[in-house]
Amino acid sequence: MKYIVTSILVVGLILVGSWQAYHFLDQFQGKHPAVSAPSPEPAPVGALLPGPPPKLEPALEAAQQQGAAGLRDFLAANGKNVADPRLAWIQLDYVLVVAPGDPAEARKVFAEVKARLRSDSPVYTRMKQLEKTYE
Repeated sequence: MKYIVTSILVVGLILVGSWQAYHFLDQFQGKHPAVSAPSPEPAPVGALLPGPPPKLEPALEAAQQQGAAGLRDFLAANGKNVADPRLAWIQLDYVLVVAPGDPAEARKVFAEVKARLRSDSPVYTRMKQLEKTYE
């Protein structure tokens, strides 16, 4: 009988001690975040990039609403007036909308953008994400 009571007491003390240790260690969880790799910078939003003169913004918005044909016409008419990085962003938008109907045109425009972009461009990350698809 003495051994049974002692065994129950020891098991009870182990359970209570484990419960207390769990709560004690739980207090420190989250106070010391795990070291992780730095997260990549979020991709810039195209409308925030510098490039086109303000007078071309309404024409660009209208072209984007018209889809591939609208962007193609906008780039043909105003491409020389839009500077990088915004030009590259618009061309990558064009690549995405023209690809289902004309993959050869999409690859051609993508190759032009890739040849022109440098690794310090804010559009470089987006170009790298699309690279495997359009090469």
